Amino acid sequence: MTQRRILLIVTGGIAAYKALELVRLLRHKGIAVRAVLTRSAQEFVTPLSFGVLTEDHVYGDMFDLKEEREIGHIQLSREADLIVVAPATANVIAKMAAGIADDLATTVLLATDKPVLVAPAMNVRMWHHKATQRNLATLRADGIAIMEPGVGAMACNEWGKGRLPEPAEIAAEIERLLDEGDLPRPLLTDTTRTIIAPDLSGPTLHGRHVLVTAGPTHEPIDPVRYIANRSSGRQGFAIAAAAAQAGAKVTLVAGPVSLPTPRGVDRIDVETAREMLAAVEGALPADVAIMVAAVADWRAADEAPQKLKKDGSGAPAPLALAENPDILATLARHARRPGLLIGFAAETETVVDHALAKRARKGADWIVANDVSGDVMGGARNSVHLVTAAGVEDWPDMPKSAVATRLVERIADELAGR
Repeated sequence: MTQRRILLIVTGGIAAYKALELVRLLRHKGIAVRAVLTRSAQEFVTPLSFGVLTEDHVYGDMFDLKEEREIGHIQLSREADLIVVAPATANVIAKMAAGIADDLATTVLLATDKPVLVAPAMNVRMWHHKATQRNLATLRADGIAIMEPGVGAMACNEWGKGRLPEPAEIAAEIERLLDEGDLPRPLLTDTTRTIIAPDLSGPTLHGRHVLVTAGPTHEPIDPVRYIANRSSGRQGFAIAAAAAQAGAKVTLVAGPVSLPTPRGVDRIDVETAREMLAAVEGALPADVAIMVAAVADWRAADEAPQKLKKDGSGAPAPLALAENPDILATLARHARRPGLLIGFAAETETVVDHALAKRARKGADWIVANDVSGDVMGGARNSVHLVTAAGVEDWPDMPKSAVATRLVERIADELAGR
């Protein structure tokens, strides 16, 4: 098994000392770490400490001729499986959002084609400042994963949100990202839009428009309650990423989830089933539509304008339900029906039988069925059955990213044969 590799960028804050513990935890998990320390970080921690723990050279000077000759900043940005910025100060977050490359760390971040995880650490007022929140929103839109900082006492004697997540939490998130294996391909930028270079050695969806839905929907009952389900959106986001990697133009209509947008994907956020249907219809025409979202079947018939109260009588809640629109069935009979229409079926019993019936009833071309009675919703793995006109394919248990890649390969093969 190839050793997993992390490039750790440490920036200048009092929490920089915690990055040493993070290195220790990652090495214990068998993950190789190479470190870049900014000049400010070296005011708090020394390159020698990181060199001892990483058992590797520590980088910091953009204009060190020896360093640049032995391993340049471009190679640094490309050879890791994941780049982690921990701690990430408000300053470096602002530079990343603006595309500034004025030292080795920010130059590596601008030049990389690898996924990036940011673990912020800063004063509570800096965290809540509109400029910081605006910069974080920009990074999320660019597909960068951002951990939530901790809440508590700070070195500046203030209290609140902004503490660096604990090293064990960061290490666990790093391991989760590496285990999922959903690593984006390089980006190419032209003067009009950001695109993903298609992998011409495998299946290609270059020139195709793929429409994907993902996540749950939230159906309001009153201002504080809603009807929902346990969908995390991870399978749908993995499919959107895989389609973009295969060269497709991808539109992702996402319910309320906190996942970062895959690179090269156009994202539309919605909350309710009716909003999702409107967004899906607005995204047409599409060559392929993959309806992964776990859309709520029901909504409150009348959303209460104020919070509903118990009256102590023991009477049933005054809650009437109305059926939500069926997005998959609507697309099947739509005037601009996608050429290949794929639905998902989340079942808890007789999975294949329900999927066969759903394909016939909804008018879909394919149904991807899975058993969600376990920990599939919110988990990192999935085991599915692909139901088509030709029959049923039983796929083994695998990471959701692998399910996504295999499904996209089948889609590319199907379209190539038409």
